[in-house]
Amino acid sequence: MMQMRQMLTRAAEAIGGAALAFLLGLGPAASQGGAEWRDAFDVGAAAAGHSLAATPIMSPETIYATELAIQRYSMILANGGWPVVPDEYVLRLGDRHANIVALRQRLIASGDLAVGAGISDVFDTYVEAAVKAFQVRHGIPADGIVGENTLNTLNIPASDRLSQLQRNLTRLRELAVAPADRFVMVNIPGAEIEVVQMGRVVSRHTAIVGKVDRPSPIINSRIYEVNFNPFWTVPASIIRRDLIPLMQNDPEYLTRMRIRAYNGQGVEVPPQNINWNSDEATRYMFRQDPGDFNSLGSVRINFYNPYSVYMHDTPLKTLFGNDYRFDSSGCVRVQNVRDLITWLLRDTPGWSRERVDEMFRNGERLDVQLAQPVNVYFAYVSAWATADGIVHFRNDIYGQDGIGQIASAN
Repeated sequence: MMQMRQMLTRAAEAIGGAALAFLLGLGPAASQGGAEWRDAFDVGAAAAGHSLAATPIMSPETIYATELAIQRYSMILANGGWPVVPDEYVLRLGDRHANIVALRQRLIASGDLAVGAGISDVFDTYVEAAVKAFQVRHGIPADGIVGENTLNTLNIPASDRLSQLQRNLTRLRELAVAPADRFVMVNIPGAEIEVVQMGRVVSRHTAIVGKVDRPSPIINSRIYEVNFNPFWTVPASIIRRDLIPLMQNDPEYLTRMRIRAYNGQGVEVPPQNINWNSDEATRYMFRQDPGDFNSLGSVRINFYNPYSVYMHDTPLKTLFGNDYRFDSSGCVRVQNVRDLITWLLRDTPGWSRERVDEMFRNGERLDVQLAQPVNVYFAYVSAWATADGIVHFRNDIYGQDGIGQIASAN
């Protein structure tokens, strides 16, 4: 950590005082032509996008950058915070309105818009670029339009953001204890996955994580197995909450989805023999056949945990493009899962990308043990900063930060 502090300090001194002022948020945000904000996305990522920085969230660099961000937001708060942007109208490029004065002031206060851009009632290209930068930092689709979602997020007070950073700094310090050379980190509030090797992010994946009432758990475990073209055994909680109501409304649902029912002796039972107007179904096992219709898609990733959760593919790829990706029963669906599987099986003899692709094509049922298990972390990080001075926030979707407005902003 001391080496990281010295490295950033020397870099700032070499570039000049403005660089250090920028890291602390004390000076202008930088010229509009500069590279203050990374408005870029991984190929195939959801519209909200990911940072392209190579430094993982679980790292000493992130801890130190977040400490600097706390200093910065403390000074913003000491200077009065930022103004509220009236929510009467949607604002976009080309508009002229009195509310844009408050929007400019708000964006300047958080460093998204350069001071030199000035204060006026015009929504110009500089304001549009600043809005996009703000949206990227907050995991909002970067369309440059100030609609309801963006307005709600803009109007979260600076005091709440400071508290969010402080709470998350504690989590980051706990996560950064002796990380492995190779690990997978699921950031639940961001619905994002980082694949990390030797301290650098080698790929990022959009994810779908647990619903508010069926949250994904915090996990520190090891991935040990990959199941190609798996069966899906319906969890007991889903039988009660989802399957019984579905069958009450659509008696052909099980047949259409190729889900079979088995009694305690392993004998298949026709769905019509089950009383769906009672809890009788909870006494049966329900298993879905492998195939491109299967709820797990073409692959499942197993790791040790007491919650019966896992990572997996999905037949519903369009869900990764949704803004709101808290839609599972606790398991994590992975976009571009073939890339992750290839990386996990790197040290397992006989497994190349070509063979992984073939397993997706041929539909063969196969379980593969990893030659070298890989650490996996399910973490709850809703605020952090990167070494380039950018401060990221995500909604406190499960209410873990204790700040209700952040949880309900979107």
